[in-house]
Amino acid sequence: MPAMPPLTPREIVAALDRHIIGQDNAKRAVAVAVRNRWRRQQIEPEVAREIAPKNIVMIGPTGVGKTEIARRLSKLVKAPFIKVEASKYTEVGYHGRDVESMIRDLLELAVTIVRSEHAGDVRQQAEEAANERLVGLLLGEHDQRPWSPPSADDDHGDAEGGETIEQRERVRQRMRDKLREGLFEEREVEISVSEKQAAPIIGMMGPDQLDPGIASMLESLVPERHRRRRVTVARARVILAEEETAKLVDDEKIIEQAIERTEETGIIFLDEIDKIAASADAKSADVSRQGVQRDLLPIVEGSAVNTRYGVVNTDQILFIAAGAFHSASVSDLMPELQGRFPIRVELDALTKDDFKRILIEPDAALTRQQSALLATEGLTVTFEADSIDAMAELAADANASMENIGARRLMTVMEQVFEELSFEAPDLPRGKRKIAVTETFVRERLNAVMKDEDLRKFVL
Repeated sequence: MPAMPPLTPREIVAALDRHIIGQDNAKRAVAVAVRNRWRRQQIEPEVAREIAPKNIVMIGPTGVGKTEIARRLSKLVKAPFIKVEASKYTEVGYHGRDVESMIRDLLELAVTIVRSEHAGDVRQQAEEAANERLVGLLLGEHDQRPWSPPSADDDHGDAEGGETIEQRERVRQRMRDKLREGLFEEREVEISVSEKQAAPIIGMMGPDQLDPGIASMLESLVPERHRRRRVTVARARVILAEEETAKLVDDEKIIEQAIERTEETGIIFLDEIDKIAASADAKSADVSRQGVQRDLLPIVEGSAVNTRYGVVNTDQILFIAAGAFHSASVSDLMPELQGRFPIRVELDALTKDDFKRILIEPDAALTRQQSALLATEGLTVTFEADSIDAMAELAADANASMENIGARRLMTVMEQVFEELSFEAPDLPRGKRKIAVTETFVRERLNAVMKDEDLRKFVL
């Protein structure tokens, strides 16, 4: 079983606080859910099998941090994570994606993660093998396979063309040294590259609609195509290192670990769950909404899903659902589906004070991002306290008078404030390379937009 980091709920919340402002209830809920996963791994397997994950429903308007909490959480605990929109799935028999495809997507991501970890373990060995092949290419040898130095038992007589093995090794060593010094990085060499062709699609069916077994069979029938390419030594090193890595890693072990990681630590963020909840007074609700809920139910409850790599059991995958629930409520979901999301948290709408904190407190705050972007042009940008107040106030006012899009409104405000400066930055004279952003600076660039009611709808 993959080991979960032994982070306490308090440590998880503290880590989330570095990136997300407020929403303490939601942070505590996900922290406890993740800690329960770690606790489950400490229990006897017989008991652990009976403990189901505590799935969560987040209720709140757009732009308040629902997705960001789940995404940051998965990074923190190194769990495979995907975000899907419930509204893009349709009932079986209708045109659209099958709900089981979310499990296949999660597994594909887990395979990529595990393969990357295994590749890191053999990176040095793969790079050495790639460099040996490059030495052979630069010396004009047709055989690109890694050349091993001679052993003490080897014949030290003449090699091909009258060259002794010792002489050949000295030549290769000089070439290795020159490669290490980067003397041939721009020289072109010709290499053979293998390319996996896409499997043929039956009729009008997409890859997601094919049975995993059939898809795997079709892929096995398509042969690899080899073609010659002329590339620089620097690029050839990357390509050859990837080929050598593929030879060194154990694909069966990677798939086995990826399935285990998906089953035990996978997180699926199911967004727009309210879009498949038909309110009681809806006279003409979409016919497929109830069907999507019925199809989701066995996935969330725990079922076996066939994938191209094998069967994945969904019993311990953590589902975090989210929705604004403006025209529907959680109680409009099927009772059976509601029961699989025992934890419900409401996220607060963001205020002006929240916007001020979002602009300056997170590790990747918007003000830091903007300063870093303009620093590449040689500009030093500083933000006065009154400019932060002004941007927060304008964003809050825009959300109050128009559609409330949460923290995303700050991005539109920031872009509008810096649009002219970002355009002119490369051409500014040396004496104007230090920019102090003040309240006046902000309001001058937004006043025209804020006064024009029609324009602000499109710009802000």
